[in-house]
Amino acid sequence: MYAEAASAFHTVRDLLRFAVSRFNEAELTYGHGTSNAYDEAAYLILSTLKLPIQQLEPYLDARLLPSEVQDVVGRIQRRAEERVPVAYLTNEAWQGEFNFYVDERVIVPRSFIYELMGEPLAPWIEHPELVHRALDLCTGSGCLAIQLAHHYPDAEIDAVDISLDALEVASINIQNYGLEERIQLIHSDLVEGLEEPYDLIISNPPYVDAPSVEALPQEYLHEPELALGSGEDGLDATHVILQNAARLLTPGGVLLVEIGHNRDVLEAAYPSLAFMWMETQSGDGFVFLLTREDLVAAGMGDPMNDDDFADDDF
Repeated sequence: MYAEAASAFHTVRDLLRFAVSRFNEAELTYGHGTSNAYDEAAYLILSTLKLPIQQLEPYLDARLLPSEVQDVVGRIQRRAEERVPVAYLTNEAWQGEFNFYVDERVIVPRSFIYELMGEPLAPWIEHPELVHRALDLCTGSGCLAIQLAHHYPDAEIDAVDISLDALEVASINIQNYGLEERIQLIHSDLVEGLEEPYDLIISNPPYVDAPSVEALPQEYLHEPELALGSGEDGLDATHVILQNAARLLTPGGVLLVEIGHNRDVLEAAYPSLAFMWMETQSGDGFVFLLTREDLVAAGMGDPMNDDDFADDDF
């Protein structure tokens, strides 16, 4: 069927219809940038042809070169038969207006945290220039570290990951945005070896619980398992972050962490912590915010350490 399509089709419209049919037939799982067969097909075709991804209509009846048709059909086949996420086929993922290089060394960027940087944090960070140092834990492709640099132009940023493969991908993106002087890549297991305090810490750590990892659709199995699962309840990494955050934050510093569907389990584990649950496009139960003072008040830090920070740190 795919060979026949490659020889018979001539237009974007032909390929779009064919892709939607194949994706529906395969009963694909979405969630790596689109939510349905039509949007997935449109993005895959436009990206492969290097066309603007928001402008399908002007190109629907454009006739394509045979080599272009072959390229698109080949990617349609891999998406339908191998269930490869479309971002790995195009080596591209978008968050808002930012686009990033991705491959199977990193998870496909989809963190809610990108929605929350800048103006949504104004109640806690009044002016962007107050962020002098920021930390992105579990940086993966470096997408959130790059957006930190955009929203907080005076900040020096540490981007940490345990995976050397992921850091190689992050390096590509940091170079693409010309941020080599502002973002430092660090190979570490979460907070191990980190000592200097930060005004803002963000993290999209692994948070899928063990039963959910076992039940993941095939699309997600193309992603690095190390970046998905985090113990039986999905919170192993988050526990480490919470236990160390107070010592890594300046007074008034902010911690922002994504934890997926684990809100109830997390709140039960830390009944004394005053979690602020942030509103995102998908609801208010996926990302929490804590200040250093929240952590210290709940016994998660040593208030005597406040003397370690001089007034001129701000």
